[in-house]
Amino acid sequence: MAERLLLADEHIIVRDGVKSLLLYEGFEVVAEVSDGCDAVAAAAKLSPDVAVLEISMPLLNGIDAARQIHAGNPRTKVILLTMHNNEQYVLEALRSGVKGYVLKTQTGADLVQAIRTTLRGEIYLSPGISEGVVNAALTKSVAKVDFLTQRERQILQLIAEGKSNKVIAQQLDMSVKTVESHRGNIMKKLDVHETAGLVRYAIKIGLIQP
Repeated sequence: MAERLLLADEHIIVRDGVKSLLLYEGFEVVAEVSDGCDAVAAAAKLSPDVAVLEISMPLLNGIDAARQIHAGNPRTKVILLTMHNNEQYVLEALRSGVKGYVLKTQTGADLVQAIRTTLRGEIYLSPGISEGVVNAALTKSVAKVDFLTQRERQILQLIAEGKSNKVIAQQLDMSVKTVESHRGNIMKKLDVHETAGLVRYAIKIGLIQP
């Protein structure tokens, strides 16, 4: 029986290319989505064997989507397929339960190998990502963002994307006052006092790309 995969990437042309490769390799693609929230929902509904996510996605980034998928269904292996080889991104990914980290600069065979490796219960990192990153993930202190709730992380991402409190409230189905309260809590926890500082921090820990 073919392994069941979920694909999440904002760009349709990328999803089409990855899907063609995976179908050729004998995998079954059970769902394709364009943002992190839909990825979490699809994973909860379909329980795929593997979820392949891009880091930079609207509404909810791939790292936080991976964290939620892992919490809801640890059996689903999550692989990030991305352009980002920044150490902080890799560290955050591994801490969120990601089992594979594949760079888009590699060949399709790299992704296929990553899928098969994670299905065996092992961690896979693309060539070019230092093995020292794994050790760093185990030894470095927890980033400040770990003290944020899932909702606060999502709101931080939307703030960094330039969304107003009103727009965030509409997208997350909450009141503007509640958004303002979350925003204040985020600033307090991170000891950041202006929006520009929130944006810089969101970029640093991989919630958005510069």
